[in-house]
Amino acid sequence: MTDFDQYENEDEIPKSKTQIKREVEALQDLGKKMLGLSKNQLKKVDMSETLREAFVEAGRIKKHEAMRRHLQYIGRVMRTEDHEAIAQRVALFDSTSAAYNKLFHQLEIKRDTLIGENSKEALSKFLDENPEIEDIQLLRQLIRLSQKEALQESKTTNRKKLFRFLREAEEKRLGL
Repeated sequence: MTDFDQYENEDEIPKSKTQIKREVEALQDLGKKMLGLSKNQLKKVDMSETLREAFVEAGRIKKHEAMRRHLQYIGRVMRTEDHEAIAQRVALFDSTSAAYNKLFHQLEIKRDTLIGENSKEALSKFLDENPEIEDIQLLRQLIRLSQKEALQESKTTNRKKLFRFLREAEEKRLGL
């Protein structure tokens, strides 16, 4: 009989000190990533007032050792937060994350579909999926100009503008 036989579920097995330390360090690393976000991006992350105040305070700290201790405090506060949801939201702001890249590629596919051969069908489908889009005339104009650019195989100015339009609509939809 091993020590773990007394537990019915894996959830009941107590965590080792090493596992607890890894989790605490992961929360501190998440806090460090969040320090790199802009004030506008931090506003879009759901968190308690205590954690929000901790990030405001971190902006005033200049000494290395004081910042290290403050990151430990942020990690302690984050234990009471929904840190998985916070991590997912922060990943959407991080251009090196898989979530950001996935969103970027989905937007590229939408743009290419809107410019493609069945653009009228793609546009009506896109508008059905995104009823919050207000400037439909601008969207149609960007699609038309992007199609002309694609035929001429020259500039990509309007395709970039169309991508930016789609990205802003998606960010608005996701609350970013």
